[in-house]
Amino acid sequence: MSSVGAGFRLARAGWVLVREGVIAALPGEELSGLPKFGWRLARLFTRRRALAYERSDRLAKAVVRLGPSYVKLGQFLATRPDVVGNDMALDLAMLQDKMHTFPKVEAVAAIEASLGRKVGDLYAEFGDPVAAASIAQVHAAEAIHDGAATKVAVKVIRPGVRRRFFQDLESYFLAAHLQEKYIPSSRRLRPVEVTETLAQTTKIEMDLRLEAAALSELGENTKDDPGFRVPSVDWERTGRDVLTMEWVDGVKMNNIAGLEEAGHDLKAIAANLIQSFLRHTLRDGFFHADMHPGNLFVEANGTIVAVDLGIAGRLGKKERRFLAEILYGFITRDYLRVAEVHFEAGYVPRQHNVAAFAQAIRAIGEPIHGQPAETISMAKLLTLLFEVTELFDMATRPELILLQKTMVVVEGVARTLDPAFNMWKTAEPVVGGWIAGNLGPRSMMIDARDGAKALLTLARQAPELAARTDRLSREIDLMAEHGLRFDETTARAIGKAEARYSRSGRVALWVIALTLVYIAWKIL
Repeated sequence: MSSVGAGFRLARAGWVLVREGVIAALPGEELSGLPKFGWRLARLFTRRRALAYERSDRLAKAVVRLGPSYVKLGQFLATRPDVVGNDMALDLAMLQDKMHTFPKVEAVAAIEASLGRKVGDLYAEFGDPVAAASIAQVHAAEAIHDGAATKVAVKVIRPGVRRRFFQDLESYFLAAHLQEKYIPSSRRLRPVEVTETLAQTTKIEMDLRLEAAALSELGENTKDDPGFRVPSVDWERTGRDVLTMEWVDGVKMNNIAGLEEAGHDLKAIAANLIQSFLRHTLRDGFFHADMHPGNLFVEANGTIVAVDLGIAGRLGKKERRFLAEILYGFITRDYLRVAEVHFEAGYVPRQHNVAAFAQAIRAIGEPIHGQPAETISMAKLLTLLFEVTELFDMATRPELILLQKTMVVVEGVARTLDPAFNMWKTAEPVVGGWIAGNLGPRSMMIDARDGAKALLTLARQAPELAARTDRLSREIDLMAEHGLRFDETTARAIGKAEARYSRSGRVALWVIALTLVYIAWKIL
């Protein structure tokens, strides 16, 4: 019945997308056969008033009708232009995570259930909601710290949101499995794996203790950084469903007029934002991955305060080094080195030719060197680079896609503050300093030290590895002699699982088909 329910929810979502004109706004003229017929049919069922809206507005209206889980789905897919295309990714990135508030009494109940204490014991004053998103809403409150009342922001999970999300996730998984099964060309994009990533991201975002931990980690990383910080966390008043943090007094970065009235230097703020982001990415390997202007405040002294750290990105030491070498290679026009880095990182399969890949990269880099520095976009460079790597079968790299998406957003914010913003000049102190410290002799010494530690660890594990190798060798000899065998219980379980999967897929397809037929009959 779970598959049947997921099928109905999927059919409803498809119908809403049709009625709001989202399907009709796609470039269907380029299609052929059955997909083009479906696109033309969708145009017939589109609401007349929807045709007057832009595609991004149609998408926003459809998502509002579908509910909060589809807002998160849209925002997640905005980070995956490799899946939905660049144009659609830009439209999805414009989705505003703003929802209706829920009653204060429900927020109080959620806090007391999560923390096991009365709200009156936790807060000297607990106010009405001041902002609401798809997963949670924020209340202004006062807490007693060291005998004094301190203003705090209290983020509370939306009631019933987990159940709704997990129900809709069933529909997403059904769509992903059907796509992989019936559209072979889409398997390269790994739709099931993409959905699993969404599910994991959502689970993390709906546990506010993990967001508190991310704020704490970023706060420690940036405690000595000039002009950037995150709110401090009140751990005593934080649980799975509630996060209490420092109240931020400042002007939102999307309020340009307000920033100017407060006397802030917009060019300095733009430079500080980019340098802070690159510092977090290259130095720490941990960055705020949702830095849209609504999540950024500027305090009276010009310090940037980033809030809402539900989505964070990580880059390992190896990925940071490759990113820096790629950027440096473009700056110095060493395209062969950029290509070699991709192969060394394992981003491009070995069967491809390094020189041919370097030629493709040159096609990106040369036009850039003919432009004024202030017009060159690092985010656009990364976008073009990922487009080229698709031609060379580069597998999806979620950590790089998230970095690319955040880079696009952050650079866009900087250019809003300063239209003549010079990305390369601003980034040079951070990128150049990191390269000097991590790709020179000092880096070789650090690598040698890490290698020695790895060898020592391996030597300590040698007896255990030898015993495992001996056991594995004996098991392989037995398999070679007698063949691979399943016991009767395992064989029956495999058969039942296969039959259940096939049956649920067929049921879901029939449910979707009958639902669409019924809708068409009611309209006609």
